[in-house]
Amino acid sequence: MKKINIAIDGFSSSGKSTIAKSLAKKIGYIYIDSGAMYRAVSLFAIRNGWMTDSDIDEKALALHISDIHISFKTNAQGQQDTYLNGENVEKEIRSLEVANGASRVSTIGFVRRELVRQQQAIGKEKGVVMDGRDIGTVVFPDAELKIYVNASPEVRAQRRFDELTAKGENVTCAEVLANVKERDERDTTRAESPLRKAADAFELDNSNMNMDEQLQWALDRFHKVAAK
Repeated sequence: MKKINIAIDGFSSSGKSTIAKSLAKKIGYIYIDSGAMYRAVSLFAIRNGWMTDSDIDEKALALHISDIHISFKTNAQGQQDTYLNGENVEKEIRSLEVANGASRVSTIGFVRRELVRQQQAIGKEKGVVMDGRDIGTVVFPDAELKIYVNASPEVRAQRRFDELTAKGENVTCAEVLANVKERDERDTTRAESPLRKAADAFELDNSNMNMDEQLQWALDRFHKVAAK
């Protein structure tokens, strides 16, 4: 069976990362979390004082974008951790503050161009599952399999709320829902690579599906495409 690239796009908290990770593990492919890369840039900007609740110092970020080196390593539990300039920042990038910042820096053209360059380099050898907002439309427009994942804002907010509270974050479901809707608006209306379904993507609404059902759905389409 030939190796292919798999692009999985969708709204925040739609479950696309969970599907991508499970699918990659099942078929023995490399999983790349493109969203984690934007979160790492967000964390870098926050740590350096270049991003506040209302402003981003784009000039400072542009001067140092080449100093941002993002990599992924598998931990002892078999999960992939994100490293920023050699530091494991997996826990730090999962906060609501960093997530919101990631949505904001992702609208900046030079940030997207640099990360797309890094992502395309990773996919040259095929055998990659990558999820994000513009993987099937910009990063891997020639990906053999494209999946677009969706669910209602309320379902996605509840998922995100459960995830954050399980990690000890002090947030309300209303706050998370507002954040989800804000990110949806930003992701779909930004000038640089807005979130949209690729014309040749399979759409998966997983609002009422469990993980096993979603994985089987993705596997069925993978086997059909890879066997061609």
